[in-house]
Amino acid sequence: MAKTILIVEDEQAIADGIAYALRTEGFAPLHVMLGEQALSAMRGEGGQPPPDLVVLDIGLPDMSGLEVCRRLRQFSDAPVIFLTARSDEIDRVVGLEIGADDYVTKPFSPRELVARIRVILRRLGPQAAQTAAQAVQASQARRVAGLELRALEARVLYLGHALDLTRYEYLLLKTLIEHPGHVLSRAQLMDRVWTGAADTLDRTVDAHVKSLRAKLRAVSPENEPIQTHRGLGYSLAAT
Repeated sequence: MAKTILIVEDEQAIADGIAYALRTEGFAPLHVMLGEQALSAMRGEGGQPPPDLVVLDIGLPDMSGLEVCRRLRQFSDAPVIFLTARSDEIDRVVGLEIGADDYVTKPFSPRELVARIRVILRRLGPQAAQTAAQAVQASQARRVAGLELRALEARVLYLGHALDLTRYEYLLLKTLIEHPGHVLSRAQLMDRVWTGAADTLDRTVDAHVKSLRAKLRAVSPENEPIQTHRGLGYSLAAT
């Protein structure tokens, strides 16, 4: 069955170009012009299954695409690719921090956009096709430095308290837990956590580490499990 791609774009000509490129490559495009319409579609309202990926313009008539993404992340982990007429670094940082998977600046090639969509969906494919043996292995909780990773539940507990994490906070902490005592550079963390997001920045990693530390300190102010190694990267205490 063809993957459904939701296009959230108020400029009809741009939406038509994206939809044509998607249909040519075997996808099923669905176009809406407003943020509220996008959220309704992603909730599956109207009896249709939620789309598999969202192409989201930041400048919408009823609300910012950033706000749409924030609200979407409250109930869905569907991949999001932002479209924007601006290339400011702060836009890229904010977009990725709130849960976007990639970022495309106008003007862009619809064929390149479709290629990025394929990369993201291909990356998610193996997760959906996880074998039973892999599932059993993933379900085994990993414990290090007071942290407990429950991979099948996509949760991390700290000293017995469940942490309220965003998608990328969870993936970043998961990566550190899986490599206790190993110093991982920002580039390594970007490659493992923000896979396929070509415009991810070092500052994005730093910002996520900062927010993770704040959530860990809220549970235990005296402990600091995430360690900074100047000029090298970050690690998680091995004990």
